[in-house]
Amino acid sequence: MMHPHPRPGIVNSLSDDIVAQKAELDRLRPLSPQGLRNLEHVVDLELTYTSNAIEGNTLTASETMLVIEKGLTIGGKPLKDHLEAIDHHEAIAYVRELAGQTEPLTEFDVRALHSLVLKRSQPQHAGRYADQGRFVLTDNGRHAFPSPAEVPALMGAFSAWLGTAPNTPDTAFSAHRRLVGIHPFNDGNGRTARLLMNLILIRGGYPPIAVRPVDRLAYIQTLQDAEAGRGEDAFNRLLLERLHATLGEYLTALRQVLPSR
Repeated sequence: MMHPHPRPGIVNSLSDDIVAQKAELDRLRPLSPQGLRNLEHVVDLELTYTSNAIEGNTLTASETMLVIEKGLTIGGKPLKDHLEAIDHHEAIAYVRELAGQTEPLTEFDVRALHSLVLKRSQPQHAGRYADQGRFVLTDNGRHAFPSPAEVPALMGAFSAWLGTAPNTPDTAFSAHRRLVGIHPFNDGNGRTARLLMNLILIRGGYPPIAVRPVDRLAYIQTLQDAEAGRGEDAFNRLLLERLHATLGEYLTALRQVLPSR
């Protein structure tokens, strides 16, 4: 299925709005530590729910919250879904820890994120590069990702680029797309790519963004188009729209709890 390229004017308008929103967010800093923790806690629950749901996890948003906050088991839901929720939430905590550091991101950091994503649900694969072929069925037929033998060199080149790239939305979106394109792991590639994207956004002073279940079809189709060489514009626009909406939500929430400045 072909997707029309977004009109440059729309993308430029989105980008201009995001620059203005980011300037307003910077103006409100420094944020109250307690208020920031409360906001981040809700955001991290949402990121866990949405990222897992994109991959087929059956826990709802409220069930994800109960598993993480209360340690409850949801009747009728697979154990694996519970473990994925706990793993992803811990991985986000690591993202926030890395975001507070200034050292360049490395291949070790990417593998550490993946290790946390699969820590309980698939420990045999956690942090380990793929040892089998990875394929996906797209609208244009079967797509094969690079072979396991190619992964180490590809990840070395990816990490060299990542270590010098600026912490901008463009870098965050490109890192997401490039990591998924390499598909270095047997499983957990999408979740790891979204965590890496959000790590770069947070380092750049932006809020992390959630790819919601309602975005799933467009997200997968635009990502597949980018991987098939049909351009990245539609994929980037989708993520720009999510960043624009998320910045608006952050600003609204912060204005409600901060004194006028």
